Amino acid sequence: MRALRILASPTLAAVLFPFALGLVLEGAVRAGLISKFAIPLPSSILAAIPQLATRNDLAGRFLSTASLAVVSGVLICVLGVLIGVLLYRLPRLGAAAEPLVAGFAAAPLILAYPIFLVFFGRNPSALIAFATVGGLAPVVLKTTEGLKTVRPVFRKVGQTLKLTPRQAFFKIELPAALPTIVTGIRLGFVFGLIHLIAFEFLLNYGGLGGLVAEFSELYNPPATFAAILFVMMLCALVIFVTERLERWIR
Repeated sequence: MRALRILASPTLAAVLFPFALGLVLEGAVRAGLISKFAIPLPSSILAAIPQLATRNDLAGRFLSTASLAVVSGVLICVLGVLIGVLLYRLPRLGAAAEPLVAGFAAAPLILAYPIFLVFFGRNPSALIAFATVGGLAPVVLKTTEGLKTVRPVFRKVGQTLKLTPRQAFFKIELPAALPTIVTGIRLGFVFGLIHLIAFEFLLNYGGLGGLVAEFSELYNPPATFAAILFVMMLCALVIFVTERLERWIR
């Protein structure tokens, strides 16, 4: 029974699915069902991954992207929470701005990248600004939602203890809304990382996104797909770690 539970576990399925998909693609490409010019052999993609580390300074590019992601993540957290608190404290402004923020979150921000180039130039500041703007909306919306959904009994406790509005906010409302705010911060950080790598790709400016762009311009399909695979694995790891942190905080 325990073995069957392990085989049926979502974690094992998530691990085995990429391998099964790789085997299917390997067979389809070798059989000629899929053109090797469209998708290279998965085995050649895996063989190209070590070359990324030995010949293309993968560690340096990873650190470049990671450092920009940390800076933009801090800005997303601070600015998003502050804006969310402002919209909560000013209900009329919040009622007018929340639909706009939600619409902004659904908009294809990548189309606005020339504006960031005009204001910041082709440098890390543009990457940080783009990633920050791309990740703000979830933090703003979740902060406002968390503060609005604080249970009334908590506020009544503050009134019973005769707390000032400032004391009630920092000692009751903000801690009660923290689990929801953390969810927004996790989503904002992931969105910011996605926008950061996409902008690196468009600019061909260092980092992991720039690595994918370089191989694409050189028309090296195995290395291009290997770099994309590495980025996907990195994003999956970030999502896994942030989910664990969110559960721990909850």
